[in-house]
Amino acid sequence: MHLAYPAVLAALLFCTGLYGVLARRNAILVLMSVELMLNAVNLNLVAFDVWLSRAATDTLHSGQALTLFTIAIAAAEIGIGLAIVLAVYRDRGIADIDRLRDTAETPGVDPDHPDASGTEKAEATA
Repeated sequence: MHLAYPAVLAALLFCTGLYGVLARRNAILVLMSVELMLNAVNLNLVAFDVWLSRAATDTLHSGQALTLFTIAIAAAEIGIGLAIVLAVYRDRGIADIDRLRDTAETPGVDPDHPDASGTEKAEATA
């Protein structure tokens, strides 16, 4: 098989994941999009490892070893990320990224409103 096929597939996967990260507002969908991007990198690592091992006499399969490390890191990332998202959802009741700008905000307070906290008034009087 030619190297272009998995490279094009990996590019499509990566672009789909990038679109998901930039366009989605749900934290779970953003985590899924990051996983798509990591899988595109894994596909490239394995494809280039196979392609380079045909030319070399001694094959170390370093691309496949790096893929295993990437899978392990991705599993840890999704586990911790999902735990954080579930904790925030239980606390706030939403998983919208735009509404979760600061974890120190109190629920029901609009962060864009100038009177949301007393810091603006204190700065104006000083």
